[in-house]
Amino acid sequence: MAIASYKDLCIDTTGGEALGRFYARVLGLTFEPDGDSGVLNGPTGWHRIWMNTVPEPRTVKNRVHLDVHAGSIAELEQLGAVVLEPQGDRRWTVMADPEGGEFCAFVRDVPPDLRLYELAVDAVDPRAIASWWSDVFAARLGGDEQRGYWWVDEIDGAPFDAMTFAAVPEPKSAKNRVHLDLFGDVAEIVASGGTVVDGQPRWTVMADVEGNEFCVFPRP
Repeated sequence: MAIASYKDLCIDTTGGEALGRFYARVLGLTFEPDGDSGVLNGPTGWHRIWMNTVPEPRTVKNRVHLDVHAGSIAELEQLGAVVLEPQGDRRWTVMADPEGGEFCAFVRDVPPDLRLYELAVDAVDPRAIASWWSDVFAARLGGDEQRGYWWVDEIDGAPFDAMTFAAVPEPKSAKNRVHLDLFGDVAEIVASGGTVVDGQPRWTVMADVEGNEFCVFPRP
């Protein structure tokens, strides 16, 4: 049984509505002003992405980033993205959004209308953190021990194919600028190994087993 369920996704920004309008075009979603930095909407509530205004600029590489389907790298550059690492022998190109946040583009011959592909997470111990998230969502765990690469797919309600976890040498050092919102019970998540970071009137900020923030809302 799942400990928590997917609600939506959040991206921090310092630039008003500009970053939200950029990601709406990249992901095939609609942008709606909300008096802050805007909200991105799709065909269901699960496709919603909240843009959160924060005072601090990006200072370190994104530990959590989006993988996106794309028709071409050129079309993303026309929207304001910048190539950081060309594709080379890999299946993806590392790019930066207009505020410098990394994301990875996977060029498709016929990209889908909705272009969010995966949610990628850097990890010191990919297997352990993937196993934890698999338990939280009661979702399927997969992995490649030799490559240090693990994933969780078949996440109920998630508007992306999988959460992926890749090994990096450096530990988390700053608040993530991309995070999940979940429905769940805080006590159950704490019992599973999560930690409480901050309590708010409507939600609780928590962290997973490697310190990645997410927000938990009471189940509707």
